[in-house]
Order: sequence, then C-alpha cells, then structure tokens
Amino acid sequence: MLSKKTKYGIKALTFLVKQENKVPVQIATISKNENISLKFLESILLTLKKNGILGSKKGKGGGYYLLKDASEIQMTAIMRVLEGPISMVPCVSLNFYEKCDDCPDENTCAVHKLMLQVRDNTLQIFRNTSLADLCQ
Repeated sequence: MLSKKTKYGIKALTFLVKQENKVPVQIATISKNENISLKFLESILLTLKKNGILGSKKGKGGGYYLLKDASEIQMTAIMRVLEGPISMVPCVSLNFYEKCDDCPDENTCAVHKLMLQVRDNTLQIFRNTSLADLCQ
C-alpha cells in the first residue's frame, strides 16, 4: 500500500510542476492547496531536497522548487526516495536484495516467481512515467 508520505510527496511535486511562473513556492502555500499538514509536508520536502529532487531558497520570495525539469524526474526516483524499495519482498529487490530466511531455494519458490513479475511490471510503469506525465 502506498504510504501517506509518498502520496503527499507526489501531490506536492505535481503542485510545483503546475506553477506557471516556476518560482519557489512557500511550504504553507503547498500545504493549504494540497490539504497536507504543514509539519508532515516539511519533513517530506526536506527528504526530497536531501535526495536532489528539490531545491529551496530562504527569505522573501523563497520556497521550494524542482532542481530538474519535470520530464527528467522519473517516478522510480521519487518512489525510492519516499517509499523505499519498489519490490514487495526483499528477495527480488534490485537495490535492497536480501535472501528470505524461510526460503531454501529462490529458483523453485512460487512467491519469488510471482514477485519478480510484479516488480518488473511495476518498474516498467515507474521508469516510463515522469513527474511531467502525472501533470498532463
């Protein structure tokens, strides 16, 4: 299930994309328009900033802004930053692989085979979807 952190992060990012003037947007503006708790949103935006998706400017005219064009920001990056591993089980994860303790042989495991398909199809969607695509 998608966490509220990820859901709100995507809402905040698409809000920034839709701004016509592309100037920094104050966190309070995003919070009000997207109905997201200010404190929770602050934490989310800081995570996105630390991971190179957002930049920020302090002072008058300050706020958050995208560091790249929305068409260059793939959903895989956003999902991994906010949600963590994309795969549902660690034995099929590309970036966070771990062998399952209860599985003697991944090659014959029905769960492993199914989750590989789920991971591959999910990755295909995330890799082929940019932040700009969500705003069309």
